[in-house]
Amino acid sequence: QVQLVESGGGLVQAGGSLRLSCAASRSIFSINTMDWYRQAPGKQRELVATFTRGGLTDYADSVKGRFTISRDNAKNTVYLQMYSLKPEDTAVYYCHANHWYVDYWGQGTQVTVSS
Repeated sequence: QVQLVESGGGLVQAGGSLRLSCAASRSIFSINTMDWYRQAPGKQRELVATFTRGGLTDYADSVKGRFTISRDNAKNTVYLQMYSLKPEDTAVYYCHANHWYVDYWGQGTQVTVSS
């Protein structure tokens, strides 16, 4: 089993920054892919950023150039650094991992960006 705990969400004005953290209960070295998803009210959950074990990263077009995903294997933590936040970034953000063909999800952290 893999437990994921997110933190770092909150209320921020447009143009501001936040850094989200996802702490895993075990080493993330052997986990193939770790991701950040988000879900806004009335919308489907969407993939925001992904970081593979091979070191590849990818981002949704809507956040490219503003968000950066990184990981610290020593701390078993994945980060999402968000700059130049926009009201449309408002959503619940979820950490996700797939390990041995099983999906694991964090509890979610709310990010609210005011106009």
